[in-house]
Amino acid sequence: MRVPLDYARPDGEQIRLTVSRVRATGKDPANSKHLVPRQGALVYNPGGPGASGMHFPLVSLLPEWKRIAAAYDLVGYAPRGVGGSAPLSCQDPKSFFDGPTQAPVHPSPAYKKKRVAEAKAYARGCAERAGDRLRQYTSLNNARDLDVLRAALGERRLTFVGASYGTYFGALYATLFPGHVRRMVFDSAVDPDPAQIWYRNNLDQSAAFEDRWAAFREWTARHHEVYGLGDTPRKVQRAYEKVRARLAKEPAGGKVGPGQLHAAMLRAGYYDDFWPYRAHALSAYLKGDPQPLIDQAEQHPETAAEEENARAVYLAVECNDAPWPTDWAVWDRDNTRLARRAPFETWDNVWINLPCAYWRAPRQRPLEVHTGAGELPPVLILAAERDAATPYGGALELHRRLAGSALVTERDAGTHGIAGGANPCVNGHLEAYLLEGRVPGRSASCAAHPEPRPRAASGQPRPDTRAGKAVPVRPLP
Repeated sequence: MRVPLDYARPDGEQIRLTVSRVRATGKDPANSKHLVPRQGALVYNPGGPGASGMHFPLVSLLPEWKRIAAAYDLVGYAPRGVGGSAPLSCQDPKSFFDGPTQAPVHPSPAYKKKRVAEAKAYARGCAERAGDRLRQYTSLNNARDLDVLRAALGERRLTFVGASYGTYFGALYATLFPGHVRRMVFDSAVDPDPAQIWYRNNLDQSAAFEDRWAAFREWTARHHEVYGLGDTPRKVQRAYEKVRARLAKEPAGGKVGPGQLHAAMLRAGYYDDFWPYRAHALSAYLKGDPQPLIDQAEQHPETAAEEENARAVYLAVECNDAPWPTDWAVWDRDNTRLARRAPFETWDNVWINLPCAYWRAPRQRPLEVHTGAGELPPVLILAAERDAATPYGGALELHRRLAGSALVTERDAGTHGIAGGANPCVNGHLEAYLLEGRVPGRSASCAAHPEPRPRAASGQPRPDTRAGKAVPVRPLP
C-alpha cells in the first residue's frame, strides 16, 4: 500500500506500507456446513508505537477468534517506520544490545550523567539517520494511513481493533473521520487527554507498575511451597534483591545482568501468564541453576534489528507527538519523587523516553480527542481494572470523550490486552459487538479471569490468544 510521506504534500514522495490478510472463512466453527455472511475487513493494530500487526491474521487458527474469522477478513499491517514499511533506524543494530547491564533502582549522579549523554546521542542518531523524514512519524499520520488502508481494502467504513497505543491513534481516527467508522474496539486504552500525551502518561504508567509488581510478589508468596521465595511479599522482594545483587557481580551465563532481569520481570507486569515462569526462574537461580533465568532473560542478537527498529519508531512517534520537558532537572525532580514510592519501573521508563528531551524534530500539539452525540457509531472499550501499561483511568477518559461508547471492565485483573484472551465474558462482549453490533449499554463488568496455577515451569508461556500481545516490545502506552 502506498501513502504520502507528508500529507501536506499528498502528491509528493510516497512510502510503502506492508499489509497481510487472511480471507474470511465463511464457515461456522460449530457447524462447517453452515455458511456465515462476510462482514468485510477487520483491521488490527497491536500498539507500540513500533509494534507490527503483520502476524495478526494467524489468530484465525485459534479457537477464541474462529467465529470472528468466519465473518471477517483479518488484516494486519506494519505502520510507517515499522518492519518493511519505510523502516526507521536510529543506531546500528549491532550496538543495540549492550548487555549485561546494570539497572540501579536509585541511580547515582554519575550514572544519571551517563544516561543523559546516551539519550542525547540517541536523539542525534535519529536526526542524522532519518533527516527530514523524522518529523513524519506521528500518531496523526498513523491515523491518516489507516484511512488509506480502509479505502485500499474497498471498505466504505472501517472496522478496527486497536490495542494499547493502537487505541490512541484509533481515537484520533474516530475524531478525524467519524463518518468512516463502522465498528471500533479500543482494547486497553491510552489516556487521550492532551495534557497526558506523553510525558505524564509515562509517569502514571511507572506508578501503576508498582502495583502490578506487588501483585506478582503476593501471588508468589501465596505459593511459597512451590517456589520457596518467601511466604510474604516482603520476603519475595528480598529474594529478588538477592538475585539482582548476585547478577550485578556476576551476570548469569555472562549475558544476564540486573538490566536483563528487570526487563524479564517487567513482562510479568504486563501478563500474569508469565508469573509461574518468572517465579520458577528466580527460585532455580537461588538454588544454583541459572539456566531458566538465562533462557527467559537473555538478549538474542538475531532480534536486535527488529527491536532497534521498534524502539526507534516508538521514540519518533512519541517525541514528535507532543511537547516534552527539555530540562533534565524536571525529569530528575519528577522521577526522584516518584521512585520513592514506585521504584520498580520509574527509572527504566526515564531512560527509555529521555531522548525526547533532546529531540531534533518539531513537536506537535496533540489533537483534542472528542466526538459528540450521534457523530460516531457505538464503539467498544475494553479495560482491565489493574492494567499497568495503560492505567484504567485512560479507559474512563476515552469513554467520557467518545459519546455513545460502551466500556467493559475486567474487575480485579491487570493483564494488558484482554480481547480474545482468557476471559470468556470479555470475549462474549467482543463477539457480540463485532458480529452483531451489540454493545452492553453504557458499561458492563466481567469478573477477573483465574490467576495462573503455580507449577515448576521452565521456558516461556505459549503465545496467548490476545492478538499480538504475547510479548511486549517494551513498557509502552
